[in-house]
Order: sequence, then structure tokens, then C-alpha cells
Amino acid sequence: MASEKEVETVIVGNYEEMESEGKPGDIKSKLLSFLWHGGSVYDAWFSCASNQVAQVLLTLPYSFSQLGMLSGTLFQLFYGLLGCWTAYLISALYVEYRTRKEREKFNFRNHVIQWFEVLDGLLGKHWRNVGLAFNCTFLLFGSVIQLIACASNIYYINDNLDKRTWTYIFGACCATTVFIPSFHNYRIWSFLGLLMTTYTAWYLTVASLIHGQVEGVKHSGPTKLVLYFTGATNILYTFGGHAVTVEIMHAMWKPQKFKSIYLLASVYVLTLTLPSAAAVYWAFGDMLLDHSNAFSLLPRSPFRDMAVILMLIHQFITFGFACTPLYLVWEKAIGIHECRSLCKRALARLPVVIPIWFLAIVFPFFGPINSTVGSLLVSFTVYIIPALAHIFTFKSPAARQNAVEQPPKLVGRWAGAYTINVFVVVWVVVVGFGFGGWASMVNFVHQIDTFGFFTKCYQCPSPTSVHPPPLNATAPSPLPH
Repeated sequence: MASEKEVETVIVGNYEEMESEGKPGDIKSKLLSFLWHGGSVYDAWFSCASNQVAQVLLTLPYSFSQLGMLSGTLFQLFYGLLGCWTAYLISALYVEYRTRKEREKFNFRNHVIQWFEVLDGLLGKHWRNVGLAFNCTFLLFGSVIQLIACASNIYYINDNLDKRTWTYIFGACCATTVFIPSFHNYRIWSFLGLLMTTYTAWYLTVASLIHGQVEGVKHSGPTKLVLYFTGATNILYTFGGHAVTVEIMHAMWKPQKFKSIYLLASVYVLTLTLPSAAAVYWAFGDMLLDHSNAFSLLPRSPFRDMAVILMLIHQFITFGFACTPLYLVWEKAIGIHECRSLCKRALARLPVVIPIWFLAIVFPFFGPINSTVGSLLVSFTVYIIPALAHIFTFKSPAARQNAVEQPPKLVGRWAGAYTINVFVVVWVVVVGFGFGGWASMVNFVHQIDTFGFFTKCYQCPSPTSVHPPPLNATAPSPLPH
């Protein structure tokens, strides 16, 4: 018990020191501190829940149409549990790394710890390089997906511009996230983001139930292995939002409490994703196979427009969540990470947004790109690498005996943790990366063959379907020769 208190003191010390630097004096500074500086367990909970459930709310009904109701529900529960376990592993490795560094009198006052640095400190440069490559690539495409989602959503309330043009516009808007220094400054955004996704999830649920089932609705999924594993990897992607775990933990005053926070956040997320996906799939069935965005099937109303607007704002926030670690990596690469000037750092971050903008225009495949990223990148970034890193970090008896974070009794201590880690690696390699990678790439290539690169308006309705002729219209008289 004494050792746990000592570890807590070591970990928390620098944050208390940082906070004491800017003790609010007047009302203006107190308000700024309330909105801007967040490091409590509540801030972490809002960040985890808000970051985990974003535009996937709109694609999960599409996944249910590929998987069927039963498989869709079971995969959500299973991958939710798997995500909680690997988030626990990442938090244990972070606490181990940071405690060792703090005991060596290393100062983190102007330095944000990231996942690749944890791997470097615990396992060496080769692990660092692999972790850095997968993490940065995943976060890059995670940002791309948020930008694509912005264009896809806004089109349903304003189709005067095509989706590509909307991507240009929202790319410029999302570039303003360069002014947010770190996850420590997402307090108000995380809170608002979770309110927005909560409204959207329950709008999808209630609107689908009120709408009722369409005439002749069919629920034939699963019908093809390709579609089945594509849907499964989208759910794998849904609960793989802990690629930013280390950055969120580093923003906390008591990061050792993160593991329980993430579990509670995942439970809350399931209360949003399960009812909404099930209700939309119940109402529209196989129609969702050709409509990856759930908004496209629900009739336009003020409530739907409100949901679209709120999701747009939330995707701006999630873009910042995904991009902030990339900004920090770039700052460290060019040597300005510890610069105290916010404007200089913001200006230096801008080049990171350019490739994201470009890729969102090249691959505007909202829905299929989630599954591809999930199978090829999320599988390694947040499942396989953390499980293997935990095994190798604590492979020796001395390392296990001196570990800061001991595995809980509930899983059987070290033997149980090792068994679960091996299961995670084997399952995700075979099902997530193997079958999921095959299925998602087949589907992704099909989208390219159908729509092509740089498609102007992905899955937009044709003009004839947007403005169908009236049923009682008479045929025009034939033209004279």
C-alpha cells in the first residue's frame, strides 16, 4: 500500500507543479482555467468516451447489415471488452515507463510522453520505430476519416455543393486545431463532443423506431464472407480509439486511474452504439448495404438537421483528437516541442494537415475506409503491439516482481495476463488482420473500381432519384420530324 502511494506521488508531482504556475487570480483567468485546463478523472472520461464514439455511429448500422443483428451485437460486446483490456495494457506500460523516468529525476514539465517513447524506454529503438510507424499512419488515416465524414454529413442538409468541395472547406476549418496545444486543453470540447454524440445516437434510435420498417424490408445478413469480415473490422475500428491513450493519460493529474475510467467510458459508449445500430438496421435492413451513412436513409427533419450539425462539430473535435499526437511527433522531429510560443508551434504544425487533406480527396469512401484502416492499422496499433509489448516487458521474473502495476486477481495475475495477451495476438492476427484485411481490401478495391480516385460525390443520389417525376405526369408529345 505504501509503494502504491509512493508511485502516485511520483507520477502526479509534475502536474501539480505545472498547475501551480498559473494559479487563477481574477474571474477571467478562473473562467479560462475552467474551460481550458483539464486533468481530472472527469476530463479523461469525457475525452475517452467522446473520442471513441464519433462518426462510427453513422457506419455501425451499415456494419449490422453486413453482419446481421446477432453477430453485430456480439462483435460490439467482444471488441469492446478486448479494447478495454489493451487500453489497460497501454496504461500499465505508461505508468511503468513514467515511474522509472521520474525516479531518474527526468523532467516532463514541457514534454508530452507518447506511445513510441514508452516503447523506446521499455523495449528499445526497434519497438519504438514499429510503434511510431503504425501509430502515426493510423492517426493520419483516422484524421482523414473525420474529414471525409464532415463532407458526407453536411451534404445531407446542403447538396448545393458536392462532397469534394465540402472536403476542401472543412479541411481548412479543421486546420484550426493546430492552436490546441495538447489533450490537457480539450476540457470543454470533450464535454460538448460527448453531448453531441449522445444526442445523435438517440436521434438515430428514436427516429428509426418512429419511422418503422420500410415496405418489404429484408434482414438477410450475413450473406457473403467478404461483407461479414468487412463489418467485423469496422467494429474493430470502433473500439480501437485508444491510439491516443498515452496522450490522454499524460494530461491527467492522476494517470494511474485511467484503466477504470476507460472501462466506464466503453460501457457508456455501448449504450449509444448498440441501440442506434440495431434500430436503424431493424428499420431499413438490406438497404443499408448501399448506404454506409445512416443519415442518408432517414427523412429530413429539423431533428435530423440538428444531428448532422452536431456531428459536424464533433468531427471537428475528433479530428483534433486524432491529429494532436501527430502534431506532437512533428514538433519533436523539427525540435520545437518545448517552445513556449503557441503561435510558433501552431505555424509549424500546419504541414501535417496537408497530406490529410489530400488523402481525404483521393479516397472519399465513407464506410469502407473505416474497415480498411481497422484491419490493417488498428489491429497492430492498439491490439497486437500493446499485447506483445506487455509480454516482452515483463518476461523476466525480476521485471514481474518489480512491476509498478500488477495484473488484477480477476484475470489470474501474470499467468492469466499472459494467456489473454496471447489470445489477443492470435485472434487479431487471424481474424482482424487476416480475414478482415482480405475482406476490407476487396471491398475497398471495389469502391475504387466503381467510383474511381478523386470521385466528386461518393454515393450521392443521381439527379433522377433526387427529383423523380410525379406519378401522374403524362408523356410528352413526340417532336415533329
